Amino acid sequence: MQQSVEQPSVEKEPPATKLKRGLTTRHIRFMALGSAIGTGLFYGSAEAIKMAGPSVLLAYLIGGIIAFIIMRALGEMSVNNPQSGSFSRYAQDYLGPMAGYITGWTYCFEILIVAIADVTAFGIYMGVWFPDVPQWTWVLSVVLIIGAINLVSVKVFGELEFWFSFFKVLTIIIMIVAGFGIIFWGIGNGGQATGIHNLWSHGGFFSQGIMGTILSLQLVMFAYGGIEIIGITAGEAEDPKKSIPKAINSVPLRILVFYVGTLFVIMSIFPWNQVGTQGSPFVLTFQHMGITAAAGILNFVVITASLSAINSDVFGVGRMLHGMAKQGQAPKMFSKVSRLGTPWVTVLVMMAALLVAVYLNYIMPASVFLVIASLATFATVWVWIMILFSQIAFRRKLSKQQVKELEFPLRGGIYTSVFGIIFLFFIIGLIGYFPTTRVSLYVGLVWVAVLLVGYAFKLRNDRKKEALTAGNES
Repeated sequence: MQQSVEQPSVEKEPPATKLKRGLTTRHIRFMALGSAIGTGLFYGSAEAIKMAGPSVLLAYLIGGIIAFIIMRALGEMSVNNPQSGSFSRYAQDYLGPMAGYITGWTYCFEILIVAIADVTAFGIYMGVWFPDVPQWTWVLSVVLIIGAINLVSVKVFGELEFWFSFFKVLTIIIMIVAGFGIIFWGIGNGGQATGIHNLWSHGGFFSQGIMGTILSLQLVMFAYGGIEIIGITAGEAEDPKKSIPKAINSVPLRILVFYVGTLFVIMSIFPWNQVGTQGSPFVLTFQHMGITAAAGILNFVVITASLSAINSDVFGVGRMLHGMAKQGQAPKMFSKVSRLGTPWVTVLVMMAALLVAVYLNYIMPASVFLVIASLATFATVWVWIMILFSQIAFRRKLSKQQVKELEFPLRGGIYTSVFGIIFLFFIIGLIGYFPTTRVSLYVGLVWVAVLLVGYAFKLRNDRKKEALTAGNES
C-alpha cells in the first residue's frame, strides 16, 4: 500500500478570505514567461553586454540553468502542497516561523523593487516616442492602469496577462527570424548581410575577459527574477498537480531561446561595444541600422513587455501578502478578498507603494534603474536561497519511499539544491564586489536586520494576546 507524502495540515478558509481558482495551464505558463522576459532582458541586458561583451551569452546560459533548478525545487513543493503563500508557507512549515516571516516579506520587498524598475523602464520606453513629456507622468499613469486590472477577477487578470505575454513572445520570435534574415541575407539592410563576425571582431568573444563574464552574472540573475511567481499561482490554479509541472517544464527552454537567441541576433547585427543604455538595446540596434519602422514596432513590444511584468509584480505581492496574513505573518486586513475573489487590500497597498517610483522618477530619472536593479538582485537571490533551503528541509522529513512517490521531484534532490545555494551565495559576493552595487548589499542586510527586530516584536505581541486569551478563559 502506498504512503502519502507528508503535508502540513491546512485549515478551511472562510469565503471572505478565499481566493478563486481561475488560472489555467495556459495562463500560468505565460505568466511565468511574462515575469522572466521583461525589463531584465529588454533594458537591463545593455548593462550586462557592456560588462561581458559577447560572452554574456554564456552568462545567460548559466543563469538559465540555475533558474531552472530553483523552479524545479519550488515545483516539487508546490505540486505536493499547493499554497497561495507558496515559498513563504514552505519556509514556515519546513524551516520554522521566522524563516517564513523573513522569506515572505523579503519577496514582497523584492517584487516592489522590481516593479519600481519595471515602471521606470516603461517611462524610459515612452520617452523614445514622447521625449518632451516628463518621465514621471508615464510612471503614474501605468501604476493606476495596472492597479485597476488587478482589482478584477483572477480569470480576467490571467487572460490579460496571457495576451500581454503572447504578443511579446510572438514578436520576439519574429524579431529573431528577421534578425537571421539580416545576418545571413541582408534583408532590410540593403541586401548587405551582416554575418556574425561582430561576436569576435571587437576584442574577441571574451572581450572583457573571463572576469567580465563572471561579473555580469549579477545582472543576468536580475533578469531571471520573477520566475518564482509560478509557485504563487498554485493557490489559484484550477489543477495545480497538472498545470504547475507543465508550466515549469515548458518555460526554461523558451526563456533560454528568447534570451540567448535575441542577444545573439543583436550582437551579431550591431557591435556589442556600441550598445547604449538610453532605451532598450533591441530598439536602439534597429534605429542605428536605419530600420525606423522596426524600431517603432519593437518599442511598442517592450512597452507591452513592461506592462506584462508590472502586472505580474502586483499579482505576486498581493497573493504573497494574502497567504502571509492567513499564516499570521502579516496584518489580517491583507487576507480580505473582494466578491470577485481578488485580495483588494493588498493591490491598493501595492499601488500606494509604487507611488515611490513616481517620486524617484521625478527626482532622479537618469540613475534610478541601476540602483534599484542591484537592490532587487539581492532580495531575489535571498528568496531563491530560502526556496532551496526549504526544499532540502522538506526532503529530509520524507522517507525513501515518500521521496519515490513525489509527483514532481527535483532531479538530484538535496545535492542539486546545495549546488544552487553555493552559486547564489557567489552572486551575493559579486553584488558586494562592485562599489556601485555594494550599497544594495548593505541595504539588503539592514532590511534583514529590520525584519528580525519586527519578528521579535511580533512574537512579543503574540505572547501577550495568548496570555490575555488564557486569562479571559480562566
